[in-house]
Amino acid sequence: MNICKAQEIDLEEILKLQYLAYQSEAKLLNNYSIQPLTQTLEDLIKEYKNGVIYKAIIDQQIIGSVRGYVQEGTLYIGKLIVHPDFQGKGIGTKLLEYIENDHKSLRKELFTSDKSIRNIRLYERCGYTPFKTKPVSDDLNMIYLEKDAAK
Repeated sequence: MNICKAQEIDLEEILKLQYLAYQSEAKLLNNYSIQPLTQTLEDLIKEYKNGVIYKAIIDQQIIGSVRGYVQEGTLYIGKLIVHPDFQGKGIGTKLLEYIENDHKSLRKELFTSDKSIRNIRLYERCGYTPFKTKPVSDDLNMIYLEKDAAK
């Protein structure tokens, strides 16, 4: 597996992977109109131009991705995705470590649904700690997690 920065030409493939990878989250939340499933290519291009997107490749196929942007000394990490056929093999952890290593001197922040126990466990194993919960609806909260800059 190789991890590197994505190029604009990769964005359409990354968006298709995002739609596939977020099906399980949509099912868990019983909501197929979540932002990762409604995001357009134009929206993704804006994210690309305002931040950084990394891709994980096996046999010339993008099987994972993570993105982030820096604002006021914090790296905001989002959309850590891995193809369902490759989940549970440490690829998400490697992608997270990769984006963190490129931004060692910054505080890191990310969020996930409080129903996404698997995601929360991954983030906590990688050194993130919850610091805020934000209600989204009557039965859904987002948990925000953070990790200090590397010393």
